[in-house]
Amino acid sequence: MCGFVGFFDNSNNKEVILDKMMNRIVHRGPDMGGKYYDDDAALGFRRLSILDLSEAGGQPLYSHDGNKVLVFNGEIYNFEEIRSELMSKGYTFKSDTDSEVLIHGYVEYGEALVDRLRGMYAFCIWDKVEKKAFVVRDHFGIKPLYYYEYKKDGRDCLLIGSEIKSFLEHPDFKKEVNEKALRPYLTFQYSSQKDETFFKGVKRLEAGHYFTYQDGKMEIKKYWDVDFNDTHSSLEENIKKIEDVVADSVKLHKRSDVASGAFLSGGIDSSYITACLMPDKTFSIGFEQDNFDESTLAADLSKILGIENIRKTINGDDCLGKLAEIQYHMDEPQANPSTLPLYFLSKLVRDSGVTVVLSGEGADEIFGGYEWYDTDPGQKKLKKLPGFILKPAAAIAKHLPEFHGKTTLLRAGRPVEETFIGEALIFEEDEAKDILKPKYQKSRSVRQITKEVYDMVKGKDDITKKQYLDIKLFMEGDILQKADKMSMAHSIELRVPFLDKEVMKVGEGISSDQKISHGTTKYVLRKTAEKKLPEEWYKRKKKGFPVPIRLWFQEEKHYNFVKEYFNADYVDEFFDRDKINKLLDDHYHGITNNARKIYTVLVFLVWYKRYFIDEVAGN
Repeated sequence: MCGFVGFFDNSNNKEVILDKMMNRIVHRGPDMGGKYYDDDAALGFRRLSILDLSEAGGQPLYSHDGNKVLVFNGEIYNFEEIRSELMSKGYTFKSDTDSEVLIHGYVEYGEALVDRLRGMYAFCIWDKVEKKAFVVRDHFGIKPLYYYEYKKDGRDCLLIGSEIKSFLEHPDFKKEVNEKALRPYLTFQYSSQKDETFFKGVKRLEAGHYFTYQDGKMEIKKYWDVDFNDTHSSLEENIKKIEDVVADSVKLHKRSDVASGAFLSGGIDSSYITACLMPDKTFSIGFEQDNFDESTLAADLSKILGIENIRKTINGDDCLGKLAEIQYHMDEPQANPSTLPLYFLSKLVRDSGVTVVLSGEGADEIFGGYEWYDTDPGQKKLKKLPGFILKPAAAIAKHLPEFHGKTTLLRAGRPVEETFIGEALIFEEDEAKDILKPKYQKSRSVRQITKEVYDMVKGKDDITKKQYLDIKLFMEGDILQKADKMSMAHSIELRVPFLDKEVMKVGEGISSDQKISHGTTKYVLRKTAEKKLPEEWYKRKKKGFPVPIRLWFQEEKHYNFVKEYFNADYVDEFFDRDKINKLLDDHYHGITNNARKIYTVLVFLVWYKRYFIDEVAGN
């Protein structure tokens, strides 16, 4: 795993700028660095050695004629197959890395190379003759890729990189808060607008897309997308398909020349990957509070499987004490509390001498694992009412004050497009607007953000619509962002075998009634796991990664920690100070559980202070 930076302009001090940008992301690749620059382009690379530990595996890499230059972050899991095909066509290889198949593959196949790739990746190939950049991001968005367009001497120019923080070192980057990002964030808990970020002008290349950049002009193309389409296979047929494709994916994902292990919680996803992988070590994090600690379950399964389990218990002091560092590594505000234990879990792996670790991300989105994909008992009863009664009742209830059962009625009586936005709904839009200053109240609405996604799955059933929305928004904007940034903060490579295009192909063909069935979610995967896991594990309901922030914010020391941020000078730029302090005080005194709202506001303020105040102060 690695990281890269690049820019396309006519700067005359490219090497100096590159060095500074590369130093910003040295955590992504502490083993080796390399750079290339000419009159029109500059590319820098930091390497974390996984395959072929020799210097021959370093980057940038060059085509045989020297005219094309590659920087690449990720892993190509089918590189050996592509390599054999290219060798049969006369290409020679200087290393045993997967990187070389990209540069030679581009020479041979051009842009069609992307159709052959199986892996997680972001890369740039610069053609010195055509003065053209080819920039690609993987199918699911496992690896990040950002870009920023700017003007220099009247010329259109471009910055690219694995992390936004590297852009801070470029003299033509203008650091500003994107005022349109804050209001949606307060609802979603993450930067939810697919191509925009919290830094004005900085955009992320969407998953399954690539662009070409030549003469100051960018052309973006989609090369892959999820396509749910029931193949009408039986449950037994789908179980066999999952069993085979996941085994194959794990086999490919375990390729490395360094020590590897697995993240392990008490849930089915990481447990199934662990049982397929059978690593030497598993890693788990728990909290001091019993109801928030699944690490004992991970230790129990490791013992059953005969694997060493390494675990650690953390507390509020640990997590809030590292919050500024965590948000620095995230690049953007990210208020999913599970990011906190993931940071410490990644550190635990690195401290144990392991460099590559496998995890279970993606199974919920592919196989229907979230509780919100099912319809709760209250909604099921209401949906039995005739539509001419239910829909008008929901329409009337929408405008009434809160009452018991209102949310259930609204969800049952309205289409999923109007009720479901993904995993989190922190602040209702009106609530978010109410605590924000006018400058930050103007943005795309939640409905506008989700409509773009829902429009891609018109005519599908509700479960499929929810899955697709989560894949495109929640997974890409939240789950995979924290997985990459927290693991790379500690220079480890996190691999996610469920998020493989061949696994997705199987998942796309499974009917929704095999995903949500027999009173449980992810039914078809649970049936698949019967051969690998004890009953207690494959039947266990999803718990997520629960974090006791509700309890922390009722402790005086943590209350005071938040209070200091909520009353800082810069708060008045963004929020109504009195209203956010009331949220905190009401929670502290046990009046209302505002933990998620408090944490979401806090994370933004921590991020802002780190990037816009401490950064200026040189901290």
